[in-house]
Amino acid sequence: MRALLVCSTALLVAVFAASPDVATAQMKLSPKATNPAGPETRYFTSIDGLMDGNADVILKETRQGKNVTAAVLDVCYPIAKNSDRKDRFVANLQVNGQTLSGTTQSLGEKSPVTIKLARKQSGDTFEFRGQISIGGVVTEVTSPDNSDLSEKEFLDNQTTDDGITAAPKDFTEVSPEAIAVKVKLEAVTDFLKSLKGQDVEVTLASLSVGCDALRAGEQTINMSVDPERAAALLAKFKATPGVTAVGWTAGLVEMDRTIRLAAADWREGDKIARDKLATAVSNVLSKTLAAKPVSSSFNAATGKLKLVFKRPNVDFPALELTDTIEVAGLVSSDKPGASDKLMLWIGSPQVTTADESTGAKLNLSDEASVDEEGDLPDDNGSIEALAKELKGQRWDADKSAWK
Repeated sequence: MRALLVCSTALLVAVFAASPDVATAQMKLSPKATNPAGPETRYFTSIDGLMDGNADVILKETRQGKNVTAAVLDVCYPIAKNSDRKDRFVANLQVNGQTLSGTTQSLGEKSPVTIKLARKQSGDTFEFRGQISIGGVVTEVTSPDNSDLSEKEFLDNQTTDDGITAAPKDFTEVSPEAIAVKVKLEAVTDFLKSLKGQDVEVTLASLSVGCDALRAGEQTINMSVDPERAAALLAKFKATPGVTAVGWTAGLVEMDRTIRLAAADWREGDKIARDKLATAVSNVLSKTLAAKPVSSSFNAATGKLKLVFKRPNVDFPALELTDTIEVAGLVSSDKPGASDKLMLWIGSPQVTTADESTGAKLNLSDEASVDEEGDLPDDNGSIEALAKELKGQRWDADKSAWK
């Protein structure tokens, strides 16, 4: 028995001696042989108090364990109080223990920037105190209770949608007259100047360069254009220097006030018989609104239809007041390119009341076109009546399909 044990032991020794890889594998499996953790990137997306709370802040930290080894501060802010214009600076900060400091200049106004922040961690929260000076204006920073984000969390939160659809299958998600162009910031001024004198309407709000645009280096310009010219304009814009994306976006059309109808009865060659369709719409609305048609016109830039009606005001008959009703509309193909269907959108009636009687007038102030609950004026079933008269289809929101 003793001899057998000795032989077995000798055999095991021989096996390990002859197979050094086995011993190495055993060492690699040991938990004591693991490598130390590598660097980690964390983000803060707010620091209270900057520019009266109007600054958009991103502080990126690189850490080794709990120690900060590098930091970058990216701040986007209004150039003046209550201004829509933004400036931005990006500073690589020096790290000295728990102190972050650095100097740079803003990217737009070229203002000198000085940063000195003290950083303090307490459990899972962080406190920042110090000063940030921009062009001689000093902001005191007192920002307790900040939480950081992982790189994945930060990137997930940064995902933005420009709202541009380059090739929509139809105009149920985007509006036929609403187009958008994404342009590199350095090319925006020249692009906008090129639109002068053209039959397009530029959305004023899209001229403001927001923080997302400053960081992306691209700005999205929204426009309204006659639907029949939209595709050709987009093709032209796509070939313009500095343009990175073009397409349709959200606009006037609301599907619950839209009708789809056969195109054959409303075309003159390859064009929509707009005047004919406008007359048909006006005849229907004059009945549903109990008003007389006054005028009908199409906007040369946007293709938008404007119908005007008048009727006696029934609330105070003795005063002989007059209601003026304006109704907007838009007609287009139901999708980009050739189609045998048209889409007709009719907006809610906008009613104003005035004294148009002979002699002395009663001055009236119409402070709101909708009531306190925000309900739109009743159109007396105009959309349903139009769908019946034009043999069109209504949109089923529950099924996301035409009825």
